[in-house]
Amino acid sequence: MLIVMVPKTCSFYKLGLMFFFLFIAGKTRAQDKIVLSQMTASVQEFIGSLDTEKRKEACVVFADPLRLDWHYVPRMRKGITIKEMSATQKARAFEMVKTILSAGGYQKIKDIIDLENVLRVIESRSATDTYRDPENYSFLIFGVPGGKEPWGWRMEGHHIALHFTVAGEKISFTPGFFGSNPGIVLADVPQKGRQILKDEEETAFTLLQSLSPEQTRKAILTEKAPFEIFSSNKQSDQIKLTPEGLAMKDMSKAQKVVFLRLISVYLNRYHVTLKDQQMIKLQKSGLDGIHFAWMGNRKPEVKDGAGYYYRIQGPTILIELDNTQNNGNHVHTVVRDLTNDFGEDLLRLHYQKMHAGH
Repeated sequence: MLIVMVPKTCSFYKLGLMFFFLFIAGKTRAQDKIVLSQMTASVQEFIGSLDTEKRKEACVVFADPLRLDWHYVPRMRKGITIKEMSATQKARAFEMVKTILSAGGYQKIKDIIDLENVLRVIESRSATDTYRDPENYSFLIFGVPGGKEPWGWRMEGHHIALHFTVAGEKISFTPGFFGSNPGIVLADVPQKGRQILKDEEETAFTLLQSLSPEQTRKAILTEKAPFEIFSSNKQSDQIKLTPEGLAMKDMSKAQKVVFLRLISVYLNRYHVTLKDQQMIKLQKSGLDGIHFAWMGNRKPEVKDGAGYYYRIQGPTILIELDNTQNNGNHVHTVVRDLTNDFGEDLLRLHYQKMHAGH
């Protein structure tokens, strides 16, 4: 039986959060092994579908510097691309993605890839153009899945960067990048009207527009938005950002609900167990210390000079959205764990345990 001591000063809002996080903590512990087993099996099946030559392309040692070398722009990539795969291999590659993302997150991945076809039309490129290529997405495995040593894998291409690192029975899922160009498809194509990152934008505007004048003064850092997310593809120890803007502790009860919903929009991209792990970590590090900061336009518009940026940052988490390119119709979003990108925390604990007593 679990006995929870509730301080007299604890509000009903905080009490509700306390019981919510206690509930998901127990649920998450029970699901960790299942999710890891499912992901491991899907990666092993993918590897098993490759012949010797393709396996050499797709698999490298865990310590390979490539593991930390990532980007979300069109470029040549190591690993095996969708273009190089058979139908069976493609199915197994995407099964890896489907296993570890939520249904919504998986659909976003498929839709982002399909935007390469939209860009070919908008930019008057040929159907065989290799710069805007829906098959130029690469898969790379690091280490040996299912073994005792750490391992991981990634899917990377234009506007997609998924990284999963395993140490012990835990999975790290950052950095995680999702982008969308166009943000809203305005061209006369079958995808017209599609807005892949709609919730990421609309929920943020709901929070921004709920702020009082005093709160707005705290939240707005500048009237001009940056051209790009600040963290880019830097390693976490190179990200020189500090929490700025409006802290959750200075929000109303209703605003806190919206702010948590906004954070959840990003975490909901992943399997519910990974999402719950991160929410527990945020609660432990202190939700009140998470800040919301805004730059640029305060209305969603697609026009010359339009664009906006926001940042969510706390002791352990960094989330950024930038929509400034292409007249405010080109979105970049990223989720970073400032202590556990690429499994930094997990690896540290793993190696401490392995070398304990030596």
